[in-house]
Amino acid sequence: DVQLVESGGGLVQPGGSLRLVCTASGVTTSPTCVAWFRQAPGKEREGVAALEYNGTTTYSDSVRGRFTISKDYAKNTLYLQLNSLKPEDTSMYYCAARSGGYCGYLLQTSAAWSYWGQGTQVTVS
Repeated sequence: DVQLVESGGGLVQPGGSLRLVCTASGVTTSPTCVAWFRQAPGKEREGVAALEYNGTTTYSDSVRGRFTISKDYAKNTLYLQLNSLKPEDTSMYYCAARSGGYCGYLLQTSAAWSYWGQGTQVTVS
């Protein structure tokens, strides 16, 4: 089974940057879709960015132009570069993976993702 472990979260001032890292293990066949979600207390989990196997990226309106998703396939590692952070970006951030298409569309449906990490906290204050 695929296991995902996130790291890189922390406390940062508004306007600052962070890079989140998600390391995968147990991968025998690379998932075709990988993504980052976030969830703030009392709110639903929100899809932030998705990366399809062909390199297609999708971002939510709230982070487009500020966040960048990328992957090192050789290391089975997924990244999320967070720039120009705002207090409203404060959340627990999760990486997720699934096999199949419609990666960007399925950012709207967290239940469609098969594998999840335990999350890393980002606090902007």
